Amino acid sequence: MTTTLDYTNSIYKTSINDFYNGVLKIGTNGFYGTGNLLYDGRTILTAAHVFDGLSSDTKTIYLYDSVKNFTLSAKVTIYPSYDSRNINGDLAMVTFDTNFTNLYNRYQIYRDTNEISKNYIAVGYGDVGTGNSGALDLSTIYKLKTTNTFDADFKTLMDYSGTRLSWSPQKDTILISDFDNGNSSTDIIAYLNHNQNLGTGNTEGIIASGDSGGAAFINNQIAGIASYTTKLTSYGAGDINNYLDSSFGEIAAYQRVSYYAEFIDKTIRANLPNAPKSKSEVKKIVSEDEAYVYFMLEYLPLRNSVDDIISVNYKTVDGTAIAGSDYIKTSGQLNLYKDESYAIIAVELLNDNIKEDNEYFYLEVSNPNYGSFGDGVLTLTAVRTIVDDDFIA
Repeated sequence: MTTTLDYTNSIYKTSINDFYNGVLKIGTNGFYGTGNLLYDGRTILTAAHVFDGLSSDTKTIYLYDSVKNFTLSAKVTIYPSYDSRNINGDLAMVTFDTNFTNLYNRYQIYRDTNEISKNYIAVGYGDVGTGNSGALDLSTIYKLKTTNTFDADFKTLMDYSGTRLSWSPQKDTILISDFDNGNSSTDIIAYLNHNQNLGTGNTEGIIASGDSGGAAFINNQIAGIASYTTKLTSYGAGDINNYLDSSFGEIAAYQRVSYYAEFIDKTIRANLPNAPKSKSEVKKIVSEDEAYVYFMLEYLPLRNSVDDIISVNYKTVDGTAIAGSDYIKTSGQLNLYKDESYAIIAVELLNDNIKEDNEYFYLEVSNPNYGSFGDGVLTLTAVRTIVDDDFIA
């Protein structure tokens, strides 16, 4: 990540205990990028090109969390239509055999399609430097956070401006930002869409080598996955030094997560261990040594359109079981896609060695779209009981 001020400035620093501790350095066979732990607690979302040339088989994944290195076994799922030539569909899901410890934050994905003109926070383990110097080749590893703005959809902007590229960004899937220093001379996107944006100030930055796969967060949700940088210098503005080195005036391209929500959700669901496939398989009483407790949402009526996506909001609520001690608190939006009549909400359980009574907690489901819970019903509530598996000798 290159920054407006010196990269050692405290405004860019992260720590192992902050919100972004679920953003990890990830790699295999000598290549690395940045990855982000998703809401299931065992899947990391990153860029497909981090694993270019590798099969989707189970492999050893190398990870770093700003304090320690560790390795885990995982299965890599590349987006099926990944196009390395044009850098479209540049997403990979890395599913581990076990859940990460609850010390790491999990992240929901940003599902709205209103990202353009919104500011975001980018986090990554890439090369560091400043907008004036460009990225530097240093041996020290930093995880930095910067800000920027999603200025446009790449393909839409190119079509509008009549700009030709040597590659073909797919429409509605690539969000771009330029690296501004407060001067119009580096605001290259404004030269194309006539919408001036001189940047977010001293916190502004841009991705560099090693940041690939890192998240751009809007409202603490993953809205973009860092993919590549480029430069456009034939408009009287742009890159300050005419080298592609993450300096002022260059452009960062992010894979638009909202476009790929179905791939992300379905990949997670396909890899949940022992997930129920019918109501009769749903366990309402589970042992605390299980990885998850499951809830199932069914949608039975016919849809108005086959393409309708049914969605609800959900959140866990403490009973005698306490979030952070007995299970991991979660909330988010569940989507049922056009070929689905049911979907699973998984809540992670936390095992311990403390003898205790059986405990319970709730899941509340609300705000249905393209459907209802019945006349006057605003919220559905389900309960799960966690059975202690510790015994006194």
